[in-house]
Amino acid sequence: MNMNKTILLIEDNASMRDNTRELLELSAYKVYTAENGKIGVELAKKVHPDLILCDINMPELDGYGVLHILGKSEDTAGIPFVFLTARVERVDFRKGMTLGADDYLTKPFDDVELLDVVEMRLRKADLFKKEIEKADTGFDRFINDAKETNMLSSFSNERSLKKHKKKESIFTEGNYPVGLYLISKGKVKTYKTNEAGKELITGIYKEGDFVGYVPLLEDTTYTESAEALEEAEIYMIPKQDFFSLIYNSREVSRKFIQLLSNNLSEREDRLIKLAYNSVRKRVAESLVMLQHQYQQDKSGKTSIPISREDLAGIVGTATESVIRTLGDFKEEGLIEIKKGDIFVLSLEKLKELKN
Repeated sequence: MNMNKTILLIEDNASMRDNTRELLELSAYKVYTAENGKIGVELAKKVHPDLILCDINMPELDGYGVLHILGKSEDTAGIPFVFLTARVERVDFRKGMTLGADDYLTKPFDDVELLDVVEMRLRKADLFKKEIEKADTGFDRFINDAKETNMLSSFSNERSLKKHKKKESIFTEGNYPVGLYLISKGKVKTYKTNEAGKELITGIYKEGDFVGYVPLLEDTTYTESAEALEEAEIYMIPKQDFFSLIYNSREVSRKFIQLLSNNLSEREDRLIKLAYNSVRKRVAESLVMLQHQYQQDKSGKTSIPISREDLAGIVGTATESVIRTLGDFKEEGLIEIKKGDIFVLSLEKLKELKN
């Protein structure tokens, strides 16, 4: 079971290093060893172990330095990190946890203590290495698995599932959020409206996506509105439950910080494209994006059942311009239109379309 799991042991005491390595190898782990912090950092970046066991007091570079350096690198920051130390003063413990340590083992430790900590930390890491399946059953499984590791003991099972009709509002710009929304079925758009009442669609979300987490994290009002693009089923996770996810788990917190970062990067990229790309290029890019949001039918084609007004809201132009551009794309053999639905015939050509 453990044959595929690798552990990096950073320990300057040769006897301790050999004994610990032998015990871990007897338990079917693949073990790499380093006699000081500097070598440990280089080895961690090279082999990307599943877990790091690291002494604190070492030559060349101490354990705090190792954790600090690895924590700054995207490739190694998420590796579970356990300190091995002969003493744990409160100040030492706080320093290590502030830097991002996952656990401590106080020397001398017995075989059972070591293996229990290793197995628990690997189990937790496996849980959050998975791409969190945020759709209905996937999210329930994630929560249940997390509860088994005692990470989310305060999480409530009472999440309300609400059915939304097409064009029904989910939340409105200017209101304070009361929870986090998880799409179980259907599509949702987020949008902003200018003084003239024209919409600019800021995002399209599908099954398994979280919506409305940015104002929750920033403790602000909604800066956009959300509406069902089609019949949808949406979970509302209460605000206090959302923050129990954030505060009780470093891994979950990191996941939402990543989502927030991606969200901001996508918004910035989109603003640049709106400013500099032609309408023709923006329509092509919007169709490519929507192609990935909708599922293929039995014939292998992807139907995009979006209104021309909503497509114009995504592109950031007049509806008439979108209709005219779609007509051009149809004549060029890039798309097909049946009963108002758009079918992309050449995704690569749309991607490579010149500005």
